[in-house]
Amino acid sequence: MTNMNKTTVTEFILVGLSETPNLNFFLFFTFILIYIITVIGNMSIIIAYKYSPSLHTPMYFFLANFSFLEICYVSDTCPKLLSNSLADHKSISFYGCVTQMYCGLLFAGTEFYILATMAYDRYSAICQPLLYNMIMNKVSCIQLVAGSWVIGALNAVIHTTLTFTLPFCGSNNINHYFCDIPPLLKLACADTKVNEMTVFLVSGGVIIGSFLLTMVSYIKIISTILKIKSATGIKKAFSTCTSHLMAVFIFYGSIFSVYFKPKSKFIEQDRLVSVMYTVIAPLLNPFIYSIRNNDMQSALRRLLNIVPKKC
Repeated sequence: MTNMNKTTVTEFILVGLSETPNLNFFLFFTFILIYIITVIGNMSIIIAYKYSPSLHTPMYFFLANFSFLEICYVSDTCPKLLSNSLADHKSISFYGCVTQMYCGLLFAGTEFYILATMAYDRYSAICQPLLYNMIMNKVSCIQLVAGSWVIGALNAVIHTTLTFTLPFCGSNNINHYFCDIPPLLKLACADTKVNEMTVFLVSGGVIIGSFLLTMVSYIKIISTILKIKSATGIKKAFSTCTSHLMAVFIFYGSIFSVYFKPKSKFIEQDRLVSVMYTVIAPLLNPFIYSIRNNDMQSALRRLLNIVPKKC
């Protein structure tokens, strides 16, 4: 009987990053530029992998999948952010919100384990070079990527189902620029302790589990590198890992600061922090992995028919 008295929400209002009209115009042009660069940059990595036989290795296979994920991830939030930046009525339908949350959690959860898989690939290449081709064979690579998607999908189903079975009443203003768990829990007119506990346990397990796998791989990698006597060998080994570590710290750092606290602690600054992992991290990915990577640079030059001049 109680639930029958609750107002059924058919849409939500996304507050966005700013409520100042003049600033919204600036944000629109800024984020549309970021979105275009992000899609083109990550698509370039995928195309370079597909059409460059020299890049047909496990490391670049995982990188191409990671770039695909980044395109999906930024496309989950950015288009709605752009349309609402110029709209007077900044709404998203109830089912649109469900879809956006599910996809965001799916891509984020998958990305955690793709990053862990990339760390494991570097561990296998540096710590077990003689067994590398056997460990990271084609079937193993596909299984690792598929497993990452399964984990992401399960995480997304659990949280999306628990969140949207809650009754929503009163204000339908989401204090965010996309449908995310913490601000939605604040709108629920029911006890959300189960949801909060699930975020800590399930998402915590997904995030911390993948983070520990990544860190264990790098601890073993660093201990192996330090045993190398050649300075050139040490530099070469570290160069294959630094780009990935940068991506790991940017993504995990911003995620930790938003999700690992109670819903009551969700504040406006979290909207800005969320930009780091939903928009900025996908933008930086092509630059992180191409600027410091000679193989990727060469592949992109060949695709663009740019041949560097010989000295």
